Formats: sequence, C-alpha cells, structure tokens
Amino acid sequence: MSRAGLEPAGEWFRWVAAAVSCGPWPAFYAVPVETLTFLFTDIEGSTALLRRVGQGGYAQVLAGHHSIIRSGLAAHGGREVDTQGDAFFAVFSSPAACVAAVTEMQQALEARAWPAGEHVRVRMGVHTGEASKTATGLVGLDVHRAARVAALGHGGQVLLSQTSAALVRDALPPGAALTDLGVHRLKDLAGPEQIFQLAAAGLQAEFPPLRTVPGGAAAAARTLPRDLASFTGRQHELAELVDAAAGSGGVVGIHAIGGMAGVGKTAFAVHAAHRLAGRFPAGQIFLPLHGHTPGQRPVDPGDALASLLLTAGVPAAQIPPGVEARMALWRDRLAGRQLLLVLDDAASSEQVRPLLPGTGGSLVLVTSRRHLSALDDARTISLDTLPPGEAAGLLVQLAARPGLGPADPAVAEITRLCGYLPLAIGMVARQLHHHPAWSAAGRAAELAAAVDRLELMATENLSVAAAFDLSYEDLAPDQQRLFRRLGLHPGADVDAYAAAALDGTGLPAARRRLEALYDQYLLTEPARSRYRLHDLIREHARALAERLDPDSDRDQAAARLLDYYQHTAALTAEARLARQSRTRPAPAALTSPSSAVPDLPDQTRALSWARAERANLLACLDQPTRTGQHARVVALTAAMAALLRYDGPWTDAITRHTTAVQAARHLGDRLGEANALNDLGVVRRLTGDYPGAARDLEEALGIYRDLGDRLGQANALNDLGVVRYLTGDDYPGAAEVQEEALGIYRDLGDRLGQANALNDLGLTRRQTGDYPGAADAQEEALGICRDLGDRLGEADALTELGAVQQATGDYRGAADAVEAALGIYRDRGERLGEANALNELGGVRRLTGDYPGAAGALEEALGIYRDLGNRGGEVEALNEVGTLHRVRGDADRARVCHRQALDLARQIDSSWDEAHALAGLARCALAAGRTADAAAGLRQAQEIFQRIGAAETIGVAAELEALTDARPAAQGS
Repeated sequence: MSRAGLEPAGEWFRWVAAAVSCGPWPAFYAVPVETLTFLFTDIEGSTALLRRVGQGGYAQVLAGHHSIIRSGLAAHGGREVDTQGDAFFAVFSSPAACVAAVTEMQQALEARAWPAGEHVRVRMGVHTGEASKTATGLVGLDVHRAARVAALGHGGQVLLSQTSAALVRDALPPGAALTDLGVHRLKDLAGPEQIFQLAAAGLQAEFPPLRTVPGGAAAAARTLPRDLASFTGRQHELAELVDAAAGSGGVVGIHAIGGMAGVGKTAFAVHAAHRLAGRFPAGQIFLPLHGHTPGQRPVDPGDALASLLLTAGVPAAQIPPGVEARMALWRDRLAGRQLLLVLDDAASSEQVRPLLPGTGGSLVLVTSRRHLSALDDARTISLDTLPPGEAAGLLVQLAARPGLGPADPAVAEITRLCGYLPLAIGMVARQLHHHPAWSAAGRAAELAAAVDRLELMATENLSVAAAFDLSYEDLAPDQQRLFRRLGLHPGADVDAYAAAALDGTGLPAARRRLEALYDQYLLTEPARSRYRLHDLIREHARALAERLDPDSDRDQAAARLLDYYQHTAALTAEARLARQSRTRPAPAALTSPSSAVPDLPDQTRALSWARAERANLLACLDQPTRTGQHARVVALTAAMAALLRYDGPWTDAITRHTTAVQAARHLGDRLGEANALNDLGVVRRLTGDYPGAARDLEEALGIYRDLGDRLGQANALNDLGVVRYLTGDDYPGAAEVQEEALGIYRDLGDRLGQANALNDLGLTRRQTGDYPGAADAQEEALGICRDLGDRLGEADALTELGAVQQATGDYRGAADAVEAALGIYRDRGERLGEANALNELGGVRRLTGDYPGAAGALEEALGIYRDLGNRGGEVEALNEVGTLHRVRGDADRARVCHRQALDLARQIDSSWDEAHALAGLARCALAAGRTADAAAGLRQAQEIFQRIGAAETIGVAAELEALTDARPAAQGS
C-alpha cells in the first residue's frame, strides 16, 4: 500500500533494496545479467480507499485488481516476480509486449464497475534494462530505476523511461501514442530520465505534473562507478594519461579510449578517473552513452545534455529545448570549473562533440569501440589485449582458486587461448571460480580441443560472441559480408588486394570496407595497409560465415583468394625472383584471378611483397595440401620456390617440395614433377645434402629429357654442376654439365640462364686454378646481370669475382667487389648471399692484416650460415675462422674450429672442405711443435686436393716438402 504523498509504496523499495548502485560495468567485471522490461504498478490512494469501502469492499477491489493485472500478464507473456498488497512487480522479455499488456490493463480497470461506485486508479511505470538473477530475486540498478519511474506518476497514468520509449516507438498498439513529459530527476539516482506518457483509447489523458524530486543535485556531482579491486595492468597507458592530464594547461583535455569489444575500456577509464579525481574539485561525472548496449539506442546528444545539466544542478524546468541551447547552458555552467567527465561507450564523434566543456581546466575521457578520428584535439589511447603476464594475473585474481598462480602452465595456456582478452579471461576465470571440481589444466585442454572456443566463453546469458555481435551489427551489409569472409582467410593478415579477392569486389571498395572495419576496432593495422583480426574475432567471423553464407559462397570466396595468391606469386614475384627461367604449364592451367593484383615491376618490390605475404602463402598452401587439391599444391609450391630458397627454413622447404613431387605424380604431371624435383634438389644442396641433391636433380634431368624440355634440361644440368663442384670429387664433371647448360641457354637466347651458368662455371674454374677463365666467366655474367637489372645476380657475380681477385693477389679489387656485393645483399635482405660475401671479405681482411675486421666479418657469416642451416657455408667459415685464430697466435682455438669443420665436411661429404680442415689441423700441430702430426695431416690434405684436381694441391705440396726439408712452415693458407 502507498501513502498519498510523493513516495511510492514501501513494498517497491523493499523489493529493490538489494539493487546497489554498482554502475554500468563491462560484462567481464559484472555478475551475469539479463535484459528485461520491468513493470511496477500500485493503486493510488489505497489507504483512503480502504477507509471508504471497508474491509469487505476492499477485498473485492483487490480481487478484481489482481485478476485484471494477472490476466494482462498472462495474455502478453509477462512474469509476475512479486506482489505486496496492491503493488505488482513483473517482467517481460519484450517492451512491446509490456506496453500492450498495460494498455489492456488500464482499459479494463477503467471499464470495470467497482464496489460503492468507486474509481480504482492504478499507476504504472515501465523501464527496460539489465538485472542479475540471484537467490533472493532480480537485482540491479535498472530495477530501482523502474520503481522510481512509477513513483513519478498518478493513478491511471502509464509512464515509460526513455529506453523503453525508444524501443516501442515503432511497435505501439493500434491507436496508441507516446507523449514526451520532459527530463526529470529520479530520487537517489545520479542520472536524470526523460519520461514519456502512454496515451490510448479508454485511458485517462490529463494528469497533474509529475512527482519530480524537489530541488536539484549539488553542483559538485560525483557519479563515478566504484573502482575495481581486480583492475590489472595498463600501467603504461595510465601513466600516459596522468601525465597528459597534468600538462593540459588551459585547454580541455580530451582522451579517446578505444579498443575492441571486451578489452576493458570502461574499466580503464573509471580506474583512471578515480586516480585523477582529486585534481577536479568541481566533480566527476560518469555518463553512459549506450553506443553498444543491447536493446538500447545510442543516447541522443540533446538527451545526454539534459542529463548532464540535471546532474550539474539545473532544475528540470530550466532546461531549454534544443541541442544548441542546452549545449550553451552546459558550457556556461562549467565555465571556470574543473570537471572530470567520463563519456562511456560513445557511438560517434557527433554524439560526443556537443557534450564537451567549452573552457579549459576540465578533462574528458571518452570510451568507444570506434576510432573517433573526427573528434578535434582528442588524444587517442588504443587499448590492446593484455600482455601475457598481466593476463595471467587477471585470471588468477578473478578465479580465486587456492594454489593457482600466474606461473601455472595451465594459466598461460588459458590466457593464450582467450587471446589475452580481458572479457574472455574473466568469463573463464569465473567458470573456474564457480566450478571447484574443474581443474585449470582440464579447462585449458577443453578450450584447445574446441572447434569453436567462443562457445565455451560464456557465463549464463553473457558471452564473448554476444559482445562481438554488437560491433558486427553496427556494420553496413557489405561491411558485414567482408567481415565474414575475412574469417575464411587462412593466414594471419590481409591487404586490400586479398580482401578484394575474398569479397569478389574492386580494390577501392575493398579498401573502404577494410577501413570501416578498422574504424570499428574489428581490425588492427600492424603495418601500413595490412590488417589483422584478433584470434577470437577471426573465429567469430568464421562462425558467422558458416551460419549465414551458403557453402557455395564460401567455397567461391576461398577459391578466388587462392587464385589471387597463386597468380601473383607465379606470374609476378617468381618471375622477378627466380634465378632461372622455367617451362611453365599451358596457359589453360594457369589461374586468372578476377580481382586486382599489385604491380611488382622489379626484384625489390617483388621480394617485399613475397616476404609480407609469406605466412599467408604458406597457409594457403597448407589448405589444399590438407584437402588433396594436388594441382593447387604443385602450382603454389612452384610459385613459392624462390622465396623458400631465399628465406627458408630449408628443412620446411624440403617437406613442401617433396609434397609437391608426390602431388605431381598423383596427377601424372611430368613437367610439374620435374620442376618440383629440381627445386627440391636445389634446397637439399643448400642444406649440405649433396647426395640427395644429386639424386633429385638427375631424376629431374631424366624427365626433362623425356619431355624434350631443353630449358628444363639446362636448369637441371647447371644445378647438378654446382653440386658436383661443392662435393669436390668431380670438377671436370661439374664443368662439363655447366658448359652443356651454357650452350643450351645460348641456343635458347636465355640470358638469365647464361648469367647463372657463367657464374657457376667460374666457380669451378677458380677451384681448379684456372683464374683467367674464372674471371672471364664472372665478368661476362656480371655484364649480363647489369643489362637485365638483376641486382641479386650482379651481387653473386661480384662475390665470385672478388674471390678470384683474392686468389690472384688483387686484395684491393677483391675488397671493392665483395663490399659492393654485400651492400646489394643487405638491401635485398638476402641472407645467404650476405654470408657468402662476409666470408670472402673476412679472408681478404685476414690477408691484408686487418685481423679485427676479419674476425667481425667471419663471425657474422658463421652466425648467418648456422641460422639458415647452410652446412656447406658453415664448414667454409669454420675453416676461415680457424686460420684467422692460428695466424693471430691462438692455435688452441684454431684447432677447435678446424676439428668442427672436419667433422662437418665428412658429414656432408665435401672433399674440398675436408682437405682444408686437415691442412688447418696440420698447421696447428706444426705451431705446437708436433712435426710428425703436421706432416701426416698435410699429406692427407694433399692426397684429397690432388684427387679432386683442386688448385690448393701445389701449395700444400710445397708446405709438405718444406717441412720434410726441415724448413719453417709457411703460415698462410
């Protein structure tokens, strides 16, 4: 029952006493909540009515009243939460259903004949918001707000909050309408409320003024939600914000705090506001703008200004109509005052701009899921996911499990699988807290095994997916489609070209849509024009695509993407990066993408594109490999051959080329098989597997001969010659096949092939001591490469020409050539070439007495060879480092290097390197006075050099003869 004064029935506030003012927190910090429409009703003047009709008559009134209310609830899906005397508390899942119910209730109450001719007047209040279901009932600030809305009214009057009115405006019962009664202050609540009256046939239309709380709020309002004890991390961003606030001077400090859904923007803003509150004596105001609140439209700027003015102490009657007038009054009230204003969940810059103070001294923190790029003078603080350590701390704190610590491996795994997103971490932490029987390790395993992790990241009616959905729903249909299709991309990031291929659209449209997704914090931009989805957002996009898009649409999008990558890699990047021309499949077998492709006119841009897309290319290769698309596997692997050769890892390249060989055999694609075998042989050679390389190259050569493919034959012959040169067992055989390859290239007019064959033939000639022949070949190769604009080929020729100049004593010329090559390699990021140049440069510097410079170059070369897994280069560098140690007087360290080189040379079956290591060990033995050991070692080295026809045979023979004659041994090599 209620008194006839300004207060509603006491029963209402016993129901809502548990609805503490806890603030509009993000889901991961809140008790699980549900969005409902609340209805409060009671009979006006019920005590006086009881006196007039007596107990018997009043019992009839209550029976009739209860019957009408419950019939309305039953007819429209309402649920009775509680009844106290003549007061009802009910909830609806739909605000439209609630309004239909109260319309019928009031019509029935008006039409009923009551005892003693009385008129029974029932006031009703409707509000839509969130409440938590607990053991004691529904709890939440919105329950309290609904009761306060009802308390404003009079008997027979139906009042709606702004939120409910906005939701039902287009779904009112026939003939019904809403009347705006203005903005009113609600008792005990910080924010004012715009109130609407329901008008319908059969309902009373005229009422006295609403029972607004008299007076106004104190001008120094302090309405921040409570700070969180569980707030974790963000110290760098906090320090940045605090420092900026201290240095804002006489201007309004505006900080736009952005980030993806669930990253903790509101928690951060509130925590920062509490830290800064003491600097703003005029007050600290928190205003939710509901840019992404389920069931609510974003707050209109005019309504937000009315709320701020009421909070600042302006009586409702003095608030003018119109945004401009309210904005002027708001800025006038703040003039000369220092206020901290938190505008939470902004939908746009347009929504925020009218709310900003006009004079300096105040600070505004705006949170949003959008980049508020149109907000003038705003500093942006974009919150990323938490670092692993802070994420682990948050999980442990919220889970509150005895014995669970940040260092627990299960904690690290859970936070990783949650993408270090606070929302997801909070939900899993609360699952662990509320399920004592669950183990952290068990939950980690379940998350890892889940097809859709997002399904496991939910508590009651809250989920990570629902939070993401709110951002998705803000997108235009074409943006939503691109978002879903990005979830189909198997790689880590995407550019506009790949997005256009996925979406089946033009490049300008793809760029606009990517920018729109970035604007909504659904994408990050880790590098210019390259965009990335967070792992969980990617899963959500993929799930939406699977649910909303037909299989055929998804398959076509994936096929367009693979066509784009295959075409671009094969016809552009591979053509610019390949060290040899190649016979390609017939035009019908090549993909023709329907989307745009980038212009990659030279090696630099082609290599840059290939490296930027490396992870995507490999992911796109993995997909057809898993699904048995053999033709795709052959084509994509061939298109990536140059990149795999340049950057490795070569062990992975071996696996992929082996798979391509098998796929080609499955298809009966003999040309594809030969090409894959040739690529496989080249990579095996780079790892030091010379027997395996020779086997693959000889098999490829046989197929090329069967097919009559002369270009393929030339490529295989030249690569086979390099392997024979490196093993050191057959220099004549190496020269023979290289010269045969050179002849074919010349017949075909293939200048790139000629340059490669000449350069490699020069290596073999130098190794056998034919220095003039080697120099001629490499100078011719250098000229061709310069004519072709082949910078990497130019660097290869310069490196090998420098080696010839070193061997002939032209140390200055050698240094100039090798340093020029080194610069090219470094510009292109070609690490193997860089290591080769550094190794040659180290030798030149040693011979010219620059021992520190030699040491630096050789150690760097050795490190690169080891990083790449190039055992042939590693053994050469070890021998060079050993020689340097010996001439510097450190025979012990020299011995260690040569011993390592000897073991490695024997592992890779490189006779030339083995002989060098033996000679190096022999010189160390001589330095230690062990003449017999030295002679034995030199004799072994001489036998190998002589057997393979190496140029070093004469020099080692001279050393051995001098040692035999007991003359001082030479110190060089």
